[in-house]
Amino acid sequence: MTVSSFFNRVSRALNSHHYYSKLVLLCTLSGGGVVAYSELQSEAERPSVDANEPLKKKVVVLGTGWAATSFLKGLDASLYDVQVVSPLGAQVNTFNTPGVKENCHFLKDVEDAQKIRLSVIDCFEKAVLPSLSEEERRSNLHFVIVGGGPTGVEFAAELHDYVQEDLIKLYPTVKDIVKITLIQSGDHILNMFDERISSFAEQKFTRDGIEVQTGCRVVNVNDKEITVKVKSTGEVCSVPHGLIVWSTGIATLPVIRDLMEEIGQAKRHVLATDEWLRVKGCGDVYAIGDCSTIIQRKIMDDISDVFKAADKNNSGTLTVEEFKDVMDDIILRYPQVEHYLKSKHLLDLSIMWKDSQGNERKEIDIEGFKLGLSHVDSQMKSLPATAQVAAQQGAYLAQCFNRMDHCQEHPEGPRRFTGSGRHNFLPFRYKHFGQFAPLGGEQAAAELPGDWVSIGHSTQWLWYSVYASKQVSWRTRFLVISDWTRRFIFGRDSSRV
Repeated sequence: MTVSSFFNRVSRALNSHHYYSKLVLLCTLSGGGVVAYSELQSEAERPSVDANEPLKKKVVVLGTGWAATSFLKGLDASLYDVQVVSPLGAQVNTFNTPGVKENCHFLKDVEDAQKIRLSVIDCFEKAVLPSLSEEERRSNLHFVIVGGGPTGVEFAAELHDYVQEDLIKLYPTVKDIVKITLIQSGDHILNMFDERISSFAEQKFTRDGIEVQTGCRVVNVNDKEITVKVKSTGEVCSVPHGLIVWSTGIATLPVIRDLMEEIGQAKRHVLATDEWLRVKGCGDVYAIGDCSTIIQRKIMDDISDVFKAADKNNSGTLTVEEFKDVMDDIILRYPQVEHYLKSKHLLDLSIMWKDSQGNERKEIDIEGFKLGLSHVDSQMKSLPATAQVAAQQGAYLAQCFNRMDHCQEHPEGPRRFTGSGRHNFLPFRYKHFGQFAPLGGEQAAAELPGDWVSIGHSTQWLWYSVYASKQVSWRTRFLVISDWTRRFIFGRDSSRV
């Protein structure tokens, strides 16, 4: 069945069957997942239920990444008929580079990690064969990582530790010819981190013997060589390799791309949602995780309505007191206002009632109101596609679903400036708790709230504690910690499985 006909059948089902509560659909993609549509059952297919039992809304969750897991943990399953479809995953973003899919390894699934591990061991096994020349040995032991983001950097660091701490002991004759290269198209690795962390990571990799090539773009890959173009000079060079790991992010799945075309979002890279995580153009479809991005509404689009709501006496002017009555709702509905105040080190927007000489004014008209808020929308930023964002989105959406009936009768959100009443829920607000970058050698870097940067061995132990605490159960926490303990005592397992 084509995606288009699938959507049409769902639409007909919604219009023709009334014995079910309104269909609720959930789209989630956090480390893997796609949009799922569940068709309503026909009268004959319906299971027998107690006539007094209220019919439940149906929630279909596709994917079990950070967003979906967080959502399912927080959702009150007694309120909904929940169906989970897994495993499903996103596809790797190859940027249509020739040869990548055929000749590169990826970091997406457990199977990918197992293949990489076996391939690394195979490279060492081949390199010690007596029939190989020195050049062939060097080629087999040249490991290339494409992508200088957190995943690529962490893999390069872990591979270096694996080679130096374990494999060299098994293959001592080739210890001096192992080479690890990290290729990054940008000017620096970890460019989404603080500059101090990026600089430290590059310096540490240089000390560890990991070659970092920045400002380079991969243009072709085959089973023996990787071809790279230097952006600054236009020079193209080919380098032999034994293994390539491609870590440059993910791309939109075809099924999501088809949905985007159906709802008028064909020109976007990911699904656009509102501040309540609803997919724009689909009332009962929600998107959480890295398949979506929140499109924050600009305050300047509603500036006339905001002014009218504050001007209760319809005088055509606003006093400070009138504005303060709606200030809390404005900050809730337009979070960029709060970011703007912080960036300007302001407590509130009462500065709008001061003229160019700093004198207080009793009232301002709509033009003065527009002028005072004209730069607020410049503080709008897209959220990063990280597990931290996905987990918070999942928890938020679960809370909304659990309180849906209550909030329909007793709305808790900000007032509707472009309509009447209030929004049912508070819009999603992301709270950043910091980010880590393991750098190998039992060292890590952390960028924490308050412009605090921590680098070194103590930060690695902080990373261990945070990572363990974020596991989904005490069982998985115990398994992860036991794996770390076994590695510290006995080293990594280098046998073929």
